Amino acid sequence: MTTTRTIIRRDAADAGLPWPDDALHPVLARVYRQRGIESPQQLERSLDRLLPYQLLGGLNEATALLYQALVEHWRVIVIGDFDADGATSTAVAVRALRMMGAADVDFLVPNRFRFGYGLTPEIVEVAAQRRPQLIITVDNGIASHAGVAAANALGIRVLVTDHHLPADTLPAAEAIVNPNLPGDPFPSKHLAGVGVIFYVMLALRALLRSTGWFAARGLADPNLAQLLDLVALGTVADVVPLDQNNRILVGQGLARIRGGQACAGVRALIRIAGRDASRLSAADLGFALGPRLNAAGRLEDMSLGIACLLCDDEPRALGMAGQLDVLNVERRRIEQDMKDEALAGLAGLQLDDAELPYGLCLYDPAWHQGVIGILASRIKERFHRPTVVFANGDDGEIKGSARSIPGLPIRDVLEAVATRHPGLLSKFGGHSMAAGLTLPVARYDDFCQAFEHEVRQRLTAADLQPVVHSDGELAPDELTLDLAELLRSAGPWGQGFPEPTFDGRFEVLERRVLNERHLKLRVRPQGGGQALDALAFNADARDLLGGDQPALRLAYRLDVNEYRGQRSVQLIVEHLEAV
Repeated sequence: MTTTRTIIRRDAADAGLPWPDDALHPVLARVYRQRGIESPQQLERSLDRLLPYQLLGGLNEATALLYQALVEHWRVIVIGDFDADGATSTAVAVRALRMMGAADVDFLVPNRFRFGYGLTPEIVEVAAQRRPQLIITVDNGIASHAGVAAANALGIRVLVTDHHLPADTLPAAEAIVNPNLPGDPFPSKHLAGVGVIFYVMLALRALLRSTGWFAARGLADPNLAQLLDLVALGTVADVVPLDQNNRILVGQGLARIRGGQACAGVRALIRIAGRDASRLSAADLGFALGPRLNAAGRLEDMSLGIACLLCDDEPRALGMAGQLDVLNVERRRIEQDMKDEALAGLAGLQLDDAELPYGLCLYDPAWHQGVIGILASRIKERFHRPTVVFANGDDGEIKGSARSIPGLPIRDVLEAVATRHPGLLSKFGGHSMAAGLTLPVARYDDFCQAFEHEVRQRLTAADLQPVVHSDGELAPDELTLDLAELLRSAGPWGQGFPEPTFDGRFEVLERRVLNERHLKLRVRPQGGGQALDALAFNADARDLLGGDQPALRLAYRLDVNEYRGQRSVQLIVEHLEAV
């Protein structure tokens, strides 16, 4: 029971190239044009092309508060989220403030199983034991009305930095910086949490420079570009759209990593993941480093991940990265078990695609609360339906993690459910594509019905047909290592600026299964050309067992295979179908 995919080629209108014909490889020019690039300036990745920090709302109040904290030697606690964006945001805040002379700055990250998400009154109570004068939230706080109120009651000031979508009312923090606040003039609404706090620190440095702060105290003028490896990691791991501003942040961070200028913790994660730092890509950040960092927050406590990112001692950082790797192996095992159980449960319903609910809801009391977000993503990818996966919480409540498909803002759906059914949701929040929620376990069936109703109001059957977007066909003589290398370096690719995908018909020369889940092919373009290796990861069982097709249509990415010092071109298959 897997939804059949359709390959659709991206619009390749015959618009004139915005650069000289000989300036780019024609395939790359086509790829850029199909992603809306209209001028060479949109591809520039220099830091002077970053949107100026002055455009971001709330910075005057935020920097004035931070300046007072520095002048009066306040004790500052940074409270982050328990994912990779939250971890990198915390590390950026702590490192930057220490670079600017803060003598007493530390971090606290909620354990998701004890405190839940955000600045809750409970985590404020824990923070208060350290007697801070200021709490800075990173990658959270915009929905923390009760937590901010609790801090205010204790005389602790709060600076909220966040990028999540706000509700109709805002918490009573002393200052709030969030590009998604209504009316905020910042042109890019896609900054990750780590991008927001990076911008706050740019503004603070400018204020301190204007007052002669660094010279008066004998401090070196901090080079905040040193933090861009962390900004790149958090931005990619949080799967925010890579608009031009985010591409600059990620591209600059990758350049520092490739140049050997990453912090010890990032270098340790790269080494543990078996990647080559000099050739690291945005995909490596998202699929190799991010999951290892996230594993700490999913299974135990993100404090380990943050400590790794703050560590400047190579052996200690490597030891912590090794612990994160062990957690990630365990996370993968738990995820696979949960996925097998979820798919078995859906198969037991004996429904075809047309009979499946438009919105899938899954719950098992035995499922691990820290892994439900990944499971929701896997089920959503498998069936191309908005999906909410629940696990047990505390006090008769269940916690859900929601993932959506293009065209359906999932937070809006949850808000509509909450509005139509007062009291059904205890709390909710998130992005357009991902959100979290809590509700009484006794109301699970009510939620499933309400969720299905709202989704059906917003989607048609056609919307549930998954599509693989292709940049067209490559000629046999274009399936080369040189083009694969060129495309790899032409990004950074990611959410909203997808890595080039092509399609074509291939003769199947060999086929075998790897590790019971992956399909290894040897193929040749129909009509002639060289034989190539092709890999389909986590292929459907029908793809693995159906070995009698002499030809296949593949949607694929052109990739570089590195093995024992040898480099060759290979295809990474996104979708395959018989022809």
